[in-house]
Amino acid sequence: MKVQGTDGKTLGHIKDLVIDPVNGGIDYAVLEYGGFLGVSDKYFAVPWDALGFSDDRKTVLLDVTKKDLKQAPGFDKKLWPDLSGRDQAIVIYEFYGVPMPADHSKDPTATH
Repeated sequence: MKVQGTDGKTLGHIKDLVIDPVNGGIDYAVLEYGGFLGVSDKYFAVPWDALGFSDDRKTVLLDVTKKDLKQAPGFDKKLWPDLSGRDQAIVIYEFYGVPMPADHSKDPTATH
């Protein structure tokens, strides 16, 4: 699906979804931005809660501009980060200005 920013310009397209293996919910939508014919594309993990939909449900809406997106934490499509890590989640959620879900706020490596 096409992703549109707050300025009405196309930011890219949703290429994939990151699913939480424990609860089956969607953690992130993976946004593909830039490049030409698949060359020099950059991917961004966008928290699912940061996305909205147009009235006709054909376009995904994201509260950033292309200029903002250039500063977003992104990654190469051939080298995905560990999106289950708490530190990575904090950076991503803070950038998009959405609250981090409770299941991400706990450090899974901590002993109880």
